[in-house]
Amino acid sequence: MIYSTAGAKLYIGGTQAMKSADFVEGDFSTETWTEITGLESLGSVGDTANEIAQDIVGEGRTKRIKGTRNAGAMEIIAAINYSDAGQQALLAAEKTPHDYAFRVVFNDAPEGGTPSERMFIAKVGSVSEAYDTANSVMKLNSSLWVNSNVVRVNAAAGV
Repeated sequence: MIYSTAGAKLYIGGTQAMKSADFVEGDFSTETWTEITGLESLGSVGDTANEIAQDIVGEGRTKRIKGTRNAGAMEIIAAINYSDAGQQALLAAEKTPHDYAFRVVFNDAPEGGTPSERMFIAKVGSVSEAYDTANSVMKLNSSLWVNSNVVRVNAAAGV
């Protein structure tokens, strides 16, 4: 099956410390989540290995190995809403050096079931406003610098 991003929701939680092991679903179980509303785009998120390359003169070949993993930056865009608690939390988080918990909930739940989710920690690297043209909605653009693996929770059928 394929699914649309329409109906997906993004939430910000509290601060979370980085750790050397991968995060698991249980690491986020005590979070209090605040929805960030007015979303237009969720961007992308996921691991990419850094390339380590070595030119081997005697072989006339470049050899590559995988280095550290980087989950990238998730670029989100939302319509500015001054009274939105989630957008206010983003603005406040950008002013700190801390990582925050984030949760994406998709609109893909089977009948009577639960939707799939993605959870991770990230620094709010930037929050800026875009005004564009007269016929544009003012937008809040934010860059989430992901500092962990992305925990995947699959949609599940109802019991």
